[in-house]
Amino acid sequence: MIRIGPAGFGGSPIENIEHIAELGFTAAEVEFTYGVRMKKEDAKRLGELNKKHRLMLSIHAPYYINLASKEKEKIEASKKRILDSCQRGSLMGAKYVVFHAGFYMGRDQEEVFQIIKQEIISIKDKIKKNNWNIKLAPETTGKASQFGDIDELIRMKKETGCHICIDFAHIKARNQGDIDYDDIMKKLKPLGHIHAHFSGIEWTSKGERRHLITPEKDIKELLSYLLKYKIDATIINESPDSVEDCLKTLRILQDIRMKLIQ
Repeated sequence: MIRIGPAGFGGSPIENIEHIAELGFTAAEVEFTYGVRMKKEDAKRLGELNKKHRLMLSIHAPYYINLASKEKEKIEASKKRILDSCQRGSLMGAKYVVFHAGFYMGRDQEEVFQIIKQEIISIKDKIKKNNWNIKLAPETTGKASQFGDIDELIRMKKETGCHICIDFAHIKARNQGDIDYDDIMKKLKPLGHIHAHFSGIEWTSKGERRHLITPEKDIKELLSYLLKYKIDATIINESPDSVEDCLKTLRILQDIRMKLIQ
């Protein structure tokens, strides 16, 4: 199954959830990118409203996260932002909390992997202690200076039991426009359900620069590979006009499926 939905609700999640569902979307991501500002009662309200619409909800935790910081205070602040996101997510019935895990900061990649691994295990312990029904999903990142290429995250999933978020646009930017979908899908197929981000992307020699409107040819390419490998995925679009791009994605998905049965 392929679920499709926007990053954000085009405004207030509570006010817009019905409209998002009416458009035919089956997922949506709540954006806490600049801080966890949703009140607990509003998270509960969103969860109640979603019992009718049954969207696959997820959360993007704040950008200001570095679980591999050289400063302990910054690690603790990062963990609090993730845990606050998990609390709200559990109240609204979200399945995943997505976050950018950290930066190498000139250190050996294995050293950074082990640091982030221990912090993810620590966060998971607190999630379990609080009986929150939600999964951590560190995301593939768009710059070589950031922790989070696809192989690191698959290994993290295996060693900690966390989930992961595959941002196909970030992979493209991280690799200077090179994206081998056959190789990626072969790696993802054994993992079960995949939570994913997608959009157009602009990059420089350092990697990701900004998200763009998603070209139709890029949408068609991704969907074709997901269908070819029978990947169960949720695709959250993060373009500057994510709702319109999701409508475009639904149309293209329907067209591809019609051609496959003809």
